[in-house]
Amino acid sequence: MNNRPPDTRYHHIKKARAVLSLFAFTVLFVSFAAEVSAQRTITKKYPASKNVRFEMKNISGSITIEAWERNIIEVAATLYSPAAQFTPEQTEGCVGIDVVRDNRGRAVGDINFRVRVPANSTVNIETKRGNISISNIRGDMVRAHVSTSGDVELLGLRANQVIAESGIGNIVFDGELTGGTYTFKSLSGDISIRIPTNSSFNLVANGVEKSIDLNVFASPDLSFVGDGRKVYGNVNRGDGPRSSMIIFNQRGKISFLGR
Repeated sequence: MNNRPPDTRYHHIKKARAVLSLFAFTVLFVSFAAEVSAQRTITKKYPASKNVRFEMKNISGSITIEAWERNIIEVAATLYSPAAQFTPEQTEGCVGIDVVRDNRGRAVGDINFRVRVPANSTVNIETKRGNISISNIRGDMVRAHVSTSGDVELLGLRANQVIAESGIGNIVFDGELTGGTYTFKSLSGDISIRIPTNSSFNLVANGVEKSIDLNVFASPDLSFVGDGRKVYGNVNRGDGPRSSMIIFNQRGKISFLGR
Protein backbone atom coordinates (compact mmCIF):
# COMPACT_ATOMS: atom_id res chain seq x y z
CA MET A 1 0.00 0.00 0.00
CA ASN A 2 1.33 3.45 -0.99
CA ASN A 3 1.26 5.80 2.04
CA ARG A 4 3.07 8.76 0.37
CA PRO A 5 1.39 12.15 0.91
CA PRO A 6 -0.39 13.59 -2.15
CA ASP A 7 1.70 15.70 -4.55
CA THR A 8 0.66 19.35 -3.91
CA ARG A 9 2.89 20.95 -6.57
CA TYR A 10 0.05 21.13 -9.11
CA HIS A 11 -2.18 22.94 -6.61
CA HIS A 12 0.61 25.43 -5.81
CA ILE A 13 1.09 26.15 -9.52
CA LYS A 14 -2.63 26.76 -10.02
CA LYS A 15 -2.71 29.06 -7.00
CA ALA A 16 0.32 31.02 -8.24
CA ARG A 17 -1.23 31.44 -11.69
CA ALA A 18 -4.47 32.69 -10.16
CA VAL A 19 -2.58 35.24 -8.07
CA LEU A 20 -0.60 36.44 -11.10
CA SER A 21 -3.79 36.78 -13.17
CA LEU A 22 -5.46 38.79 -10.43
CA PHE A 23 -2.38 40.99 -10.14
CA ALA A 24 -2.25 41.60 -13.91
CA PHE A 25 -5.96 42.49 -13.98
CA THR A 26 -5.48 44.88 -11.03
CA VAL A 27 -2.55 46.60 -12.77
CA LEU A 28 -4.57 46.92 -16.00
CA PHE A 29 -7.58 48.33 -14.15
CA VAL A 30 -5.47 50.83 -12.18
CA SER A 31 -3.64 51.91 -15.36
CA PHE A 32 -6.94 52.45 -17.18
CA ALA A 33 -8.38 54.39 -14.23
CA ALA A 34 -5.25 56.52 -14.06
CA GLU A 35 -5.46 57.28 -17.78
CA VAL A 36 -9.12 58.29 -17.48
CA SER A 37 -8.43 60.47 -14.45
CA ALA A 38 -5.46 62.05 -16.24
CA GLN A 39 -7.70 63.78 -18.76
CA ARG A 40 -10.59 66.17 -18.51
CA THR A 41 -12.72 68.07 -20.97
CA ILE A 42 -13.94 71.63 -20.63
CA THR A 43 -16.24 73.58 -22.93
CA LYS A 44 -16.65 77.34 -23.10
CA LYS A 45 -18.72 79.64 -25.33
CA TYR A 46 -18.11 83.25 -26.33
CA PRO A 47 -20.48 85.64 -28.15
CA ALA A 48 -18.86 86.92 -31.34
CA SER A 49 -19.52 88.98 -34.43
CA LYS A 50 -19.77 87.18 -37.76
CA ASN A 51 -16.38 88.61 -38.81
CA VAL A 52 -14.57 87.78 -35.57
CA ARG A 53 -10.89 86.90 -35.45
CA PHE A 54 -9.94 83.68 -33.65
CA GLU A 55 -6.31 83.07 -32.67
CA MET A 56 -4.66 80.12 -30.95
CA LYS A 57 -1.13 79.10 -29.93
CA ASN A 58 -0.93 75.53 -28.66
CA ILE A 59 2.06 73.48 -27.52
CA SER A 60 1.04 69.92 -28.33
CA GLY A 61 -2.20 68.27 -29.39
CA SER A 62 -4.66 68.24 -32.27
CA ILE A 63 -6.65 71.33 -33.27
CA THR A 64 -9.91 71.12 -35.21
CA ILE A 65 -11.64 74.32 -36.36
CA GLU A 66 -15.13 74.04 -37.87
CA ALA A 67 -17.43 76.74 -39.23
CA TRP A 68 -21.06 77.05 -38.27
CA GLU A 69 -23.84 79.57 -38.89
CA ARG A 70 -23.93 81.00 -35.37
CA ASN A 71 -22.34 84.15 -33.94
CA ILE A 72 -20.76 82.14 -31.14
CA ILE A 73 -17.31 80.66 -30.65
CA GLU A 74 -17.46 77.31 -28.87
CA VAL A 75 -14.19 75.91 -27.50
CA ALA A 76 -14.00 72.29 -26.30
CA ALA A 77 -10.62 71.27 -24.88
CA THR A 78 -9.49 67.85 -23.69
CA LEU A 79 -6.50 68.20 -21.36
CA TYR A 80 -4.03 65.43 -20.57
CA SER A 81 -1.79 65.42 -17.52
CA PRO A 82 0.20 67.25 -16.49
CA ALA A 83 -2.66 69.58 -17.32
CA ALA A 84 -1.82 72.86 -18.99
CA GLN A 85 -3.39 76.15 -18.02
CA PHE A 86 -4.93 78.58 -20.46
CA THR A 87 -7.01 81.69 -20.08
CA PRO A 88 -8.95 82.73 -23.21
CA GLU A 89 -8.96 86.46 -23.85
CA GLN A 90 -11.78 88.29 -25.61
CA THR A 91 -11.71 91.76 -27.07
CA GLU A 92 -14.24 93.54 -29.25
CA GLY A 93 -13.19 91.75 -32.44
CA CYS A 94 -11.04 88.83 -31.31
CA VAL A 95 -10.98 85.71 -29.15
CA GLY A 96 -7.50 84.41 -28.38
CA ILE A 97 -5.99 81.39 -26.60
CA ASP A 98 -2.24 81.30 -25.91
CA VAL A 99 -1.21 78.04 -24.24
CA VAL A 100 2.48 78.84 -24.81
CA ARG A 101 2.30 82.12 -22.88
CA ASP A 102 0.15 80.73 -20.07
CA ASN A 103 2.49 77.76 -19.41
CA ARG A 104 5.93 79.21 -20.00
CA GLY A 105 8.57 77.13 -18.22
CA ARG A 106 6.15 74.31 -17.30
CA ALA A 107 6.06 70.73 -18.59
CA VAL A 108 2.49 70.09 -19.75
CA GLY A 109 0.53 67.38 -21.51
CA ASP A 110 -1.40 67.53 -24.76
CA ILE A 111 -4.48 69.65 -25.25
CA ASN A 112 -6.83 68.56 -28.04
CA PHE A 113 -9.02 71.46 -29.16
CA ARG A 114 -12.28 71.33 -31.08
CA VAL A 115 -13.52 74.83 -31.92
CA ARG A 116 -16.58 76.08 -33.76
CA VAL A 117 -16.46 79.61 -35.16
CA PRO A 118 -18.71 81.79 -37.36
CA ALA A 119 -18.17 80.92 -41.02
CA ASN A 120 -16.86 84.40 -41.92
CA SER A 121 -14.18 84.34 -39.22
CA THR A 122 -10.49 85.04 -39.66
CA VAL A 123 -8.56 82.10 -38.22
CA ASN A 124 -4.91 82.14 -37.11
CA ILE A 125 -3.66 78.86 -35.58
CA GLU A 126 -0.19 77.81 -34.37
CA THR A 127 1.08 74.70 -32.59
CA LYS A 128 4.45 73.13 -31.94
CA ARG A 129 3.29 69.50 -32.37
CA GLY A 130 0.03 68.03 -33.61
CA ASN A 131 -2.37 68.01 -36.53
CA ILE A 132 -4.43 71.04 -37.56
CA SER A 133 -7.73 70.68 -39.41
CA ILE A 134 -9.75 73.73 -40.55
CA SER A 135 -12.95 73.41 -42.55
CA ASN A 136 -15.53 75.57 -44.33
CA ILE A 137 -14.13 78.99 -43.40
CA ARG A 138 -14.90 81.82 -45.80
CA GLY A 139 -13.38 84.77 -43.95
CA ASP A 140 -10.54 87.06 -44.99
CA MET A 141 -7.65 84.88 -43.82
CA VAL A 142 -6.82 81.36 -42.67
CA ARG A 143 -3.38 80.54 -41.27
CA ALA A 144 -2.23 77.17 -39.93
CA HIS A 145 1.36 76.73 -38.75
CA VAL A 146 2.98 73.60 -37.25
CA SER A 147 6.54 74.39 -36.20
CA THR A 148 7.77 70.80 -35.72
CA SER A 149 5.60 67.82 -36.72
CA GLY A 150 1.97 67.51 -37.73
CA ASP A 151 -0.33 67.45 -40.76
CA VAL A 152 -2.38 70.43 -41.94
CA GLU A 153 -5.76 69.81 -43.56
CA LEU A 154 -7.76 72.71 -45.01
CA LEU A 155 -11.12 71.68 -46.44
CA GLY A 156 -13.93 73.64 -48.05
CA LEU A 157 -12.16 76.99 -47.65
CA ARG A 158 -13.11 80.16 -49.49
CA ALA A 159 -10.73 82.69 -47.96
CA ASN A 160 -8.86 85.57 -49.56
CA GLN A 161 -5.56 84.62 -47.95
CA VAL A 162 -4.44 81.12 -46.93
CA ILE A 163 -1.13 80.23 -45.28
CA ALA A 164 -0.28 76.62 -44.36
CA GLU A 165 3.12 75.59 -43.01
CA SER A 166 4.50 72.43 -41.41
CA GLY A 167 7.97 71.33 -40.42
CA ILE A 168 7.37 67.59 -40.84
CA GLY A 169 3.91 66.80 -42.17
CA ASN A 170 1.56 66.70 -45.12
CA ILE A 171 -0.51 69.67 -46.26
CA VAL A 172 -3.89 69.31 -47.98
CA PHE A 173 -5.81 72.27 -49.38
CA ASP A 174 -9.25 71.68 -50.85
CA GLY A 175 -11.00 74.95 -51.58
CA GLU A 176 -11.61 77.84 -53.93
CA LEU A 177 -9.34 80.65 -55.06
CA THR A 178 -10.89 84.09 -54.67
CA GLY A 179 -8.20 86.37 -56.08
CA GLY A 180 -5.98 86.43 -53.00
CA THR A 181 -2.64 84.88 -52.02
CA TYR A 182 -2.17 81.21 -51.13
CA THR A 183 1.07 80.00 -49.54
CA PHE A 184 1.98 76.40 -48.70
CA LYS A 185 5.30 75.29 -47.19
CA SER A 186 6.56 71.97 -45.85
CA LEU A 187 10.10 70.87 -45.04
CA SER A 188 9.20 67.18 -45.23
CA GLY A 189 5.82 65.95 -46.44
CA ASP A 190 3.52 65.98 -49.45
CA ILE A 191 1.50 69.04 -50.49
CA SER A 192 -1.82 68.42 -52.28
CA ILE A 193 -3.86 71.23 -53.85
CA ARG A 194 -7.43 70.49 -54.98
CA ILE A 195 -9.22 73.43 -56.64
CA PRO A 196 -11.86 73.98 -59.34
CA THR A 197 -10.59 73.24 -62.85
CA ASN A 198 -11.54 76.77 -64.00
CA SER A 199 -9.12 78.42 -61.54
CA SER A 200 -6.62 81.01 -62.82
CA PHE A 201 -3.53 81.87 -60.85
CA ASN A 202 0.07 82.93 -60.91
CA LEU A 203 2.28 80.08 -59.65
CA VAL A 204 5.72 79.86 -58.08
CA ALA A 205 6.48 76.31 -56.89
CA ASN A 206 9.78 74.95 -55.56
CA GLY A 207 10.32 71.26 -54.84
CA VAL A 208 12.67 68.36 -55.36
CA GLU A 209 13.56 67.08 -58.83
CA LYS A 210 10.54 65.96 -60.88
CA SER A 211 8.23 66.15 -57.86
CA ILE A 212 5.67 68.67 -59.15
CA ASP A 213 2.53 67.19 -60.76
CA LEU A 214 0.37 69.91 -62.33
CA ASN A 215 -2.23 67.51 -63.70
CA VAL A 216 -4.99 69.44 -65.52
CA PHE A 217 -3.31 72.75 -64.64
CA ALA A 218 -0.33 72.20 -66.93
CA SER A 219 0.01 75.31 -69.09
CA PRO A 220 2.26 76.56 -71.92
CA ASP A 221 2.63 79.75 -69.88
CA LEU A 222 4.58 77.89 -67.17
CA SER A 223 8.37 77.61 -67.15
CA PHE A 224 10.38 74.77 -65.60
CA VAL A 225 13.84 75.22 -64.09
CA GLY A 226 16.40 72.66 -62.83
CA ASP A 227 14.80 69.35 -63.92
CA GLY A 228 11.44 70.48 -62.63
CA ARG A 229 12.62 71.66 -59.25
CA LYS A 230 10.97 75.04 -59.87
CA VAL A 231 7.88 76.00 -61.84
CA TYR A 232 6.70 79.56 -62.35
CA GLY A 233 4.29 81.42 -64.59
CA ASN A 234 0.56 81.69 -65.21
CA VAL A 235 -2.28 79.19 -65.27
CA ASN A 236 -5.24 80.49 -67.28
CA ARG A 237 -8.27 78.25 -66.89
CA GLY A 238 -11.19 80.68 -66.64
CA ASP A 239 -12.44 84.23 -66.40
CA GLY A 240 -12.55 84.34 -62.62
CA PRO A 241 -10.28 86.38 -60.34
CA ARG A 242 -6.57 85.70 -60.71
CA SER A 243 -4.90 84.51 -57.53
CA SER A 244 -1.28 84.12 -56.51
CA MET A 245 0.05 80.76 -55.30
CA ILE A 246 3.44 80.14 -53.65
CA ILE A 247 4.50 76.58 -52.82
CA PHE A 248 7.72 75.34 -51.23
CA ASN A 249 8.51 71.71 -50.43
CA GLN A 250 11.99 70.65 -49.40
CA ARG A 251 11.35 66.88 -49.32
CA GLY A 252 8.09 65.61 -50.76
CA LYS A 253 5.66 65.85 -53.65
CA ILE A 254 3.56 68.77 -54.88
CA SER A 255 0.34 67.61 -56.53
CA PHE A 256 -2.56 69.48 -58.13
CA LEU A 257 -6.02 68.00 -58.55
CA GLY A 258 -9.02 69.54 -60.33
CA ARG A 259 -12.65 69.29 -59.36
